[in-house]
Formats: sequence, C-alpha cells, structure tokens
Amino acid sequence: MNKFLFKQIDNTGLVLFRAVFGLLITLEAFGAIATGWVRRTLVEPPFTFNFIGFDFLQYLQGEFMYIHFVIMGIFGVFVMIGYKYRFSMIAYAILWSCVYFMQKSSYNNHYYLMMLLCWIMAFLPAHRWFSVDAKINPEVKSPSMPRWVSLALILQVWIVYTYASVAKLYPGWLDATATSIFMAGKKDYWLIGDFLQLNWVHWCMAYVGIFFDLLIVPLMLWKRTRLFGFFLSVFFHLFNSIIFQIGIFPYMSMAFALFFFTPETLRNLFLPKKTLYTKEEVKIPNYKNLIVGVFSIYFIFQIGLPLRHWFFKDDVLWTEEGHRLSWRMMLRSKSGILTVYVEDKATGVKERYKYWKMLGKKQQGSVKTKPGIMWQMAQRIKEEEAKEGRDVAVYLEAKVSVNNGPYFPFTNPEIDIAAEKWHPFKHSDWILPSPEDYSKKPKNNRPD
Repeated sequence: MNKFLFKQIDNTGLVLFRAVFGLLITLEAFGAIATGWVRRTLVEPPFTFNFIGFDFLQYLQGEFMYIHFVIMGIFGVFVMIGYKYRFSMIAYAILWSCVYFMQKSSYNNHYYLMMLLCWIMAFLPAHRWFSVDAKINPEVKSPSMPRWVSLALILQVWIVYTYASVAKLYPGWLDATATSIFMAGKKDYWLIGDFLQLNWVHWCMAYVGIFFDLLIVPLMLWKRTRLFGFFLSVFFHLFNSIIFQIGIFPYMSMAFALFFFTPETLRNLFLPKKTLYTKEEVKIPNYKNLIVGVFSIYFIFQIGLPLRHWFFKDDVLWTEEGHRLSWRMMLRSKSGILTVYVEDKATGVKERYKYWKMLGKKQQGSVKTKPGIMWQMAQRIKEEEAKEGRDVAVYLEAKVSVNNGPYFPFTNPEIDIAAEKWHPFKHSDWILPSPEDYSKKPKNNRPD
C-alpha cells in the first residue's frame, strides 16, 4: 500500500491543473460581479437563506460582498500563477465556503464541487513547478508528486459523475420528460433552437447523459479509449456550456483530463522545458498516517452523503430531503404555488401574509418548492412579527408540480411551521406524502 500511494510520479498534470483551476476560480469571482450575480443574490435581498446553522454568515450580506469577491479574485490570480500558493488557496477556500453556505436560493452543483476542490487543492503540492513560488524559492521546486495526489482527484471526479448518472435513473428522466422540459425554454436560441425541440434529441440527451456520466472516467483511464473519451468530454461539456450556460463547471470538468493523459504528452504540448520525472522513487513522509486517515474519512463521507436520502421517508424528488450535496444535477423541473397565513395567538385572527415583499426575485421561486427554505421563511416571519409585538403562528399552503405534472398539495396547512424544529437527518412531518402519479409522464412523449 505504501508503494502504491507514495510512489513518486511526474507532476505535470497537477501544476497545469493548478494554473487552469486558478484561472477558472478567478473568472468565477470577477464574473459574479460583472454579471450581476453578486448584486442579485447577495446584495439586493434584505437577507439570504443560508444553510441552516450558518446564520452568522448573514453579517457578510450586503455591499461588503463586492469587496469579498474582489479579494477572492485576487487570491484566484495568485493560485493561477502559484504565488504564496498555500495561503492563497486556503484563503480562497474559506471565502468561497462563506459564499456557498450563506445562500441557497441560487443553487448550482459546481458551487459545491468548487468548494471541495479548493480545499483539496489547498493541501496538494501544486506549486512545485511552473509557479512563482518555485522560481523564488528553488527548495520548493520538484518535478514529482506522490501518486495519492492524482488518485484523490480522480476519485473525487468519479464520485461526482457516478452519482450524477445513478440519480438520472427515475421515470421522469428515462422517458425524456425532463430533457424535453429543459429544451422547451431554448427554442429561441439562434440556429439551434428548433433543433433542440426535436423529440429524438430529447431522448438522446437523456440517455447520453446517463452513459456519459457513468462511463467517462473509465474511458479516460483506459489508454485505448482515452482519446475518444477526451473528445467526447469536450463535445459534451461545450454543449452543456452553450445550452445551459452553467458558468465554469464545463471547463473545470474538461480540465480534469490533465490527470489522465501521460506526463510525456502533457509536457510536450504545454511545458516542453519541464524536467520529466522517471525515477519512480517511494518517499514515505512522517505524517503518512495523517494523510491516509484524513482522506479516508473524507471519501467515506463523499461516498456516504449522497446516499442519505434513502434513510428519509418518501421520495427525495418530492420532499427534497437529502437532495443537496448529493450530485443530483439537473434532474427535474419543479414549480410551486404558495400562500402564507399568520395567526395572532393573542386574538386568534388569521390573515394572509404578503411574504414576497420580504424576498428577492430569485428567493420567491425557491421558497415555493424547497422545504428547508420554507421552514426558514416561517422562522423569519415569526421573528419579524415579534419585533412588532405579535406572537404568531405561521401556516403554509403550498402546492408543487414536478416535471410540468399536476399541482399537488405539498405542505400541511394545519401545522404551525414556525413552531416546528428543523431535523437535518429526519423527515419533516409537515411535508405531505407524495402522490402516486405526481410526476406522471405526458402521453405524447414518445421517441419519433
């Protein structure tokens, strides 16, 4: 095991990935400001729906977030060029983790993946070549790295793709309902809009998505299929980038190819002056047990966390319980109708509450379908009313539609949700059971 994990291999792929990753996280930081994402998500709303338990991050919300993202962008540049690499990568990881945990309304799996990669990269020797650190301090410079570094990143990628594939194995995806709904909003795209409305295209997208996610890592690992897997990956991710406009995620995914190609190929293409490491020494550090222990615990969590929804009552597609942090990427379309009532406990008067006035535009959509955000809003309403001297009960009457199916009652309107406790690993009884046909497939959804 020591020889397998701590054998030294060439580090060309890692140092190139660091440069690309640094560029991407820089673009993510400055791009979030330029596109208005920071303004819409973290500045304009009076508060954000943070991950439950991270309420202290609300102190960052507001105009300060512009400075927060500028600082992140600067650290991203430092990561890219390999300057003060450890400090810069850890700093970016902390700052991005704050952003990730302080809001849930704008949800994208690449935000989570980026956070994980930032923390992983912070502890990898990615600055030992092709970096300012190596140029300034020759003692840092090294053409090699232990094999476990490459294995850790490949395993992380495999977990992401495998769970993404397995999550698609449900009726609404297998009958191409979900993909047809996604493409309905793309009909105005120049040149390809009409093409994306073809029924056979929806079926191809559904099944190519399943098999690509399941097989791309094995294809890249096997030398005979590596080149095919790479070009397939480039096409797949560029298609997703154009159609879904999901930021840096497709380009980050393509960059993972750097860990599959041989060091000779990478050096010849990108770093012809780099020393090619071929000694294959085995160097076991004194902190070997710490490395093995930390990464073993980490990957146990990474493999186990996406399975937790099986321990909740009912279907995760309906309840959303166990949905986050599980690589359940772009699986379904969901919409909701929500009416909120507050009842003054002193007078017994019950009235409709104009909850939308306290929310940003993006938040108004999320609160109608996501139980965690519904619960947080009920707590917020209770707090705001308490400031006015009223002790109120908060009742939510929500209906939800999955994949453009019928609207069904989602919450129990007789339960005061503001009085309920949040249990992260237990089903919330105020969520009504899923109807048998809640994601019923349209009758005309057949391949041509």
